[in-house]
Amino acid sequence: MILGIVKGTVVATRKMPELVGYKFLLVEPVFGSKKDTIVAGDNIDETTQHGLDHPSPIDAFIVGIVDNPPTLSK
Repeated sequence: MILGIVKGTVVATRKMPELVGYKFLLVEPVFGSKKDTIVAGDNIDETTQHGLDHPSPIDAFIVGIVDNPPTLSK
């Protein structure tokens, strides 16, 4: 699991039929290199489990919201 901060959205004018209903978000990891920003799919209309049960060309899903992200203590 990658803990990340949503930095923006991705707009697609055309999508594969398997991706209709997904919102794509730019996610910057909290820990690690900030240049490793990924695109994650968020299925707003249904639970994320639908995307995991059905084949779709998505590498990362939004699975939850963290209100208070952890901090590294020195």
